[in-house]
Amino acid sequence: MKPPKAARLLALSATLAALAGCQTLEVKQPTIDQTNEIRKGPEDRPQRSITGFSHALRCMDTLLLDYGVRDITMLTEEISDETKKLNAGTRDMLISSVSDMSRRSRAVRLVAFGKDTANVISYLASAQNAAAYQAIPLYDIKGSVSQFDENLVKNQKDLGIGFAPFINLGAAKDAGSSMLALDLSVLTTSDMAVLAGVTSRNSVMILKQGSGIDGDAAYHKFGINYSMNLAKAEGQTQALRGLVELAAVELIGKLTKTPYWTCLGVTDPKKNDETRLEMFDWYHAMASTRIELIAYFQNQLRRRAFYDGPIDGEFNPAIDEAIANYRAALGLSREAVLNEEFFYAFLAADHTKIKRPDQPARYVAPNTVAGAPASIPVVASAASASPAAAAAAASATAPLKLSVTAPKQQTRFARGESINLSLAPSQDAHVYCYLQDEESKVIRFFPNRFARDSRIAAAQPLTLPGAMRFQLTMNTKGVPETISCFATQRDVMASLPQALVGTDFEPLPGATLELIRGAFVKASGGTLAQENFRVQAK
Repeated sequence: MKPPKAARLLALSATLAALAGCQTLEVKQPTIDQTNEIRKGPEDRPQRSITGFSHALRCMDTLLLDYGVRDITMLTEEISDETKKLNAGTRDMLISSVSDMSRRSRAVRLVAFGKDTANVISYLASAQNAAAYQAIPLYDIKGSVSQFDENLVKNQKDLGIGFAPFINLGAAKDAGSSMLALDLSVLTTSDMAVLAGVTSRNSVMILKQGSGIDGDAAYHKFGINYSMNLAKAEGQTQALRGLVELAAVELIGKLTKTPYWTCLGVTDPKKNDETRLEMFDWYHAMASTRIELIAYFQNQLRRRAFYDGPIDGEFNPAIDEAIANYRAALGLSREAVLNEEFFYAFLAADHTKIKRPDQPARYVAPNTVAGAPASIPVVASAASASPAAAAAAASATAPLKLSVTAPKQQTRFARGESINLSLAPSQDAHVYCYLQDEESKVIRFFPNRFARDSRIAAAQPLTLPGAMRFQLTMNTKGVPETISCFATQRDVMASLPQALVGTDFEPLPGATLELIRGAFVKASGGTLAQENFRVQAK
């Protein structure tokens, strides 16, 4: 008996399918073809990784310039993955993030060092002897990938249809979410203590759809949602990169007291609970000793040409006048009061739209003004007409001179010998010192990370390095070096080209002492004193 026609057709189809299957199982030739394809190399150019925070890094660069942040030096240790589930170079991501944040401002210098928990201790031990580490970083970044919870939520739906035993069709979709978290903190290298409030702890939700395909990542900060579309298996590490960039913005912003939230999309910080609490914490932490709060505004108002005086954390008539003037510029009452209202308004202001006064409120030491009370500093401003102000103005027109000397007028030093200098301007002035080393490289070594105020009182000459944690030494080659210091009547650091400010103790690419002098002449309007100190070997 012959099989039914349908059965014969099915058998024939099965035979053909088996033959096709055997052909399909061929693996040698496809492997050869794919290998040859790989050997050709990628056809597309490498692409730069762009995340939702790339713009924020650029924004921070501009913000650091505006707030005059410079010479922030940091170590970063290995940022470990405590979850043991990610294989990513987290520290390298941090390095590139900070680099993007300092393209123009050159505000932050990050040093990568070591792989174990003894990194900082061994680094600091090396710093006492190795020439490359003569200037010790002030801060250390420490932390880890602290959380990675996979498949917190998972949903799957299947749909199938079949006509047994011949046809069976099916479809399935699934989606799941994972949580990734990064915790970083900043420590001081002097005692390895965590700086209160200078931490970053953020998490990202990663949504996966389909088989091995990551859909997107969702970041939440300040009540704002940031999203990132992710590719295939690289999604987790790309999401981590976003966390690292967010952490870099947050850490540097908190450390320098700059309103970093503006770079994350917060337009009105007083209406946001997180940023309002952040400003509240900053204000009361600085106001607890008063010195830090006063010094903060002395620095900021001097940079914005409203104040010309010392950054010493003490009230004086000049800073009082500067505060009153800036409050008025922000639409507040003309009071010399550093209250929360002024602090919040200052952080929320667009300072590029604040018109600078014709003359800053200028502090004059009591012993430099004839007829002034011995215990009361005076203010010299454009509106002043008092005899004291007239005397101060007369003093300001006197030729400015600067003395740079070593003890016992020493100019020759043994190789490796420490060099100590005394800087003494003829009147209160701002002094900036550069070294042209044995390789003709030029570095700025004052002001620096240890002494940020360039102002030196005529009555109190400054000793370098003094108590500052760096060394000036005669080079081991015995090649003569030149130290060149410039004195100006006002702080001109903000008016110098950023390439000539750079980072302290770091070579300035393409800089020469002649080029630096020209920049100082232009920035100071020609009112300049320069003194060179020639360092020679014995």
